[in-house]
Amino acid sequence: MGAHNHLFPGFTAHRVPTSGAVINAVSAGTGPPVLLLHGFPQSHVEWHKIAPRLAEEFTVVAADLRGYGDSSKPDDGENHSGYSKRATAQDQVEVMRHFGFDRFAVVGHDRGGRVGHRMALDHPKRVSKLAVIDIVPTYKLLKNVTKEFATAYYHWFLLIQPAPWPETIIAKIVDLFEDRGAYIDPEARAEYMRCFRDPGTVHGACEDYRASASIDLDHDEADMDRKVACPLLALWGEHAPMHRLYDVLATWRERASNVSGKALPGGHFLPEELPDETLAELRAFLR
Repeated sequence: MGAHNHLFPGFTAHRVPTSGAVINAVSAGTGPPVLLLHGFPQSHVEWHKIAPRLAEEFTVVAADLRGYGDSSKPDDGENHSGYSKRATAQDQVEVMRHFGFDRFAVVGHDRGGRVGHRMALDHPKRVSKLAVIDIVPTYKLLKNVTKEFATAYYHWFLLIQPAPWPETIIAKIVDLFEDRGAYIDPEARAEYMRCFRDPGTVHGACEDYRASASIDLDHDEADMDRKVACPLLALWGEHAPMHRLYDVLATWRERASNVSGKALPGGHFLPEELPDETLAELRAFLR
C-alpha cells in the first residue's frame, strides 16, 4: 500500500467489498469515469505512469483483479468458476457502482483486457468504451493453438496445470520476474515482487489461467453469436508476439462491431514501456 504515495500522487486508496471478493483500488480525478485493469504478473501499479495524467481529465479507478495484488483471493470454485472472467468482471462492475458509476469506459492490458472483453458482453449497458492492450480473444488463442503460439506463450500451458505443480515452480523462480525490463520502475518492481511472494497471489494467478482454459471457454462458446457493441480500441506491441502471430484488428473485428487500433513500437508491457504513446492513444479514444 505504501507505493500509492509515490507512484499515484493525489490518489486515494480503497478496499471495496463486492459480492464475491474485496477489491483493492485507487482513484483520483474528475470527469468521465475510466476503469484501468492490469495484466499478469502485475497489479494496478502497472498504470502508475499513465493514471495520474489520465486523471487530469477523467475520473480514474485502477483496481487489482481478484487473486492479484492486494485484492482478496476467493475460493477456486467448481471448474475454476471463482476465477472466471465473468466473476472477475462482476467484481469490477460492483467497484464502479461503489464509486457511483453505472456506465464507464474500461481499459485492460493483458488479463485485464480479457476481463474487459467479458464485461462488455455480460454488461453491455455498463461499458461505454473498451480498450484492450496486446491481446486477441482467449477463444481464438486456445481453439487455434499453433507451435508458434505455444512457444511464445508457453507460460499459459504451465499455469493451467493442476495445483500445486505450477505454484511450486513459480515460488522457486519468482525472482526471475525482476528481469522483465529496464523500463520497469524499481518501486513498481518491488510492489510486483511483494505480491508474488505471497503464495495466495501465485495461486490466484494460476486459477485465472486455469479458468481461461476451462469455464471461460464455455462462456465464450455460448456467446459466439454476439459481438461487443461498444467502440473497441486495440493496441499492441510491434515487438510482441501478437503482432507476429495475428492480424490483431481483423481478429477483433470477428468479435466486436466497432474496432479501431494500431501497433505501437514496443513490446507486451506497453503501459510501462511506452506510457506517452499509450496515453496519447487512450486519450484520443476515450474523448
